[in-house]
Amino acid sequence: MSRQFRRLSTIADLDDALTASHTRPIVIFKHSPTCGTSAMASEELDDLLADESMAAEIYIVLVREARAVSDAIVERFRVRHESPQVLIIHRGAVAWHRSHFHVTAAQIRAALLGLTDAA
Repeated sequence: MSRQFRRLSTIADLDDALTASHTRPIVIFKHSPTCGTSAMASEELDDLLADESMAAEIYIVLVREARAVSDAIVERFRVRHESPQVLIIHRGAVAWHRSHFHVTAAQIRAALLGLTDAA
């Protein structure tokens, strides 16, 4: 059975996720369900969720429903909003981010592996 996205719907959810990033890296996926490119990125993230060996928790922000959370991510990390977008947060800071067609399972895995190797 594959894991599920953990939804970030409120600022409190975001704060909890950022606290968790001090224990292990987290992945935040900013998704717009009405965008074709975002749908393709979502399939890439589904591939990661199915990978039981991946230690990172994957969070999703539905940008139209949780605009305040999306805006808080921009404000806190100074990473311009794009959708789809993935940010890897490690120890409370952005360790890696990509958007649009650069959101692939392979690139996210490699970035997470780089963090593990550096630890």
